[in-house]
Amino acid sequence: MADLMVDQDARLRRPAGIRSIRLGDTKVSYVPDGEVRLRPRDLLQDTTDEVWAAHPEYLDATGHLAGSVGALLVEHGDRALLIDSGFGPQSHEAPDGPISAIHGGALVRSLAELGRRPEDIEAVAFTHLHADHLGWACHLVPGGDQPVFTNAEYLVSEQEWEGRDLLEAQGMTEQVAALAPRVRTIADGQEVFPGVRMRITPGHTVGHAEYVITGGGRRLIAFGDAVHSPIQIDHPDWSAAFDHDTARTADHRRRLVAELAEPGTIGFGVHLADVVFGHVHRDGTAPAWRAVDA
Repeated sequence: MADLMVDQDARLRRPAGIRSIRLGDTKVSYVPDGEVRLRPRDLLQDTTDEVWAAHPEYLDATGHLAGSVGALLVEHGDRALLIDSGFGPQSHEAPDGPISAIHGGALVRSLAELGRRPEDIEAVAFTHLHADHLGWACHLVPGGDQPVFTNAEYLVSEQEWEGRDLLEAQGMTEQVAALAPRVRTIADGQEVFPGVRMRITPGHTVGHAEYVITGGGRRLIAFGDAVHSPIQIDHPDWSAAFDHDTARTADHRRRLVAELAEPGTIGFGVHLADVVFGHVHRDGTAPAWRAVDA
């Protein structure tokens, strides 16, 4: 157990590489696009310096939270669905605020390592419409006039798309315009792919969605930005600075943590360092979020 926890501590301080697990006939894979470095006190504003001094395992050598940026590939037979699409081929650094630096650009190469081309993707299903989840869906094929995901439609929750004026007010008019011709809105509970259903969980954004994937007697909940750091699993009341409604997000996160502790349930958190797949295990001796690798 001690060796296992040392390994997990190292994984908490680095972004994830490609990782895959199977749910019966369905294969799900984390597709890396890049990484994000977050200022812990600015991200989780209810925390204190004492909190982070007591939990150095979450911080890298520069005192930042290391986060992953990417997407979830869902494969069933010859069919392929992508949940979110990373940050895209760009970088951003900020002198203050929650994000210190964020870099994308690797998603297409990562897909190739998994044996997939962008044109294989039949749909991109978004958890929400923030820049680090829209990424490649807003970019054209280099030298061409077609989107990178040439054959994909873009699936967005009804509430999220209806609230897109909030994004436009934040300067994302071009991204919304790039998505619009391919958007198909999805209702709460609707199946979007074999064994994959959307459920709408407002809080982080007005129409934030999660995707529940079932197969092989297990289920996986791709919970988007309901959780930004594994430490929130132990402290679900700590909402992120990015949350549209912090109280509502905390309420949902408490329910989500309980659900992730149920037998046969796996969670997927796209930003959760190198522990993107996990299960909640409460025994009082270690952090509740435990990595799942198979």
